[in-house]
Amino acid sequence: MLIGNVGQDPDVRYFEQGQAVAQVRLATTERGYTLQNGTQVPDRTDWHNLVFYRQLAKVVEKFVHKGTKLYVEGRIRYRIYDTQKGERRYVTEIHVENMEILTPKQQGTTHDGIVSEPSSQSQAQENEMPF
Repeated sequence: MLIGNVGQDPDVRYFEQGQAVAQVRLATTERGYTLQNGTQVPDRTDWHNLVFYRQLAKVVEKFVHKGTKLYVEGRIRYRIYDTQKGERRYVTEIHVENMEILTPKQQGTTHDGIVSEPSSQSQAQENEMPF
């Protein structure tokens, strides 16, 4: 679970049969504080790579922009790949399952804020044949 602000407009890509994938960078900030001895600990900002699939990606494309405040729930995934130069890269991503837009609606927008991907269990039930 993360709450943060989007750092740039989403990168959305479409594949065959209208399937979409959106990638977003999200900044989360831990507020600074002062220790009992007077030492100041500054704010700490971390950047997270979010990945959205299917309908959720289409919602992100339509309603999420740089500066949008989001609440997301998802799973951490690790990826390793080699660049064209042969360098190994390690990537940590959050594959988002649920999202809530926390930024207040602008005049003329229609999002309700809360969006979820259908669970794998409900998708399986939809595909089952009735007896």
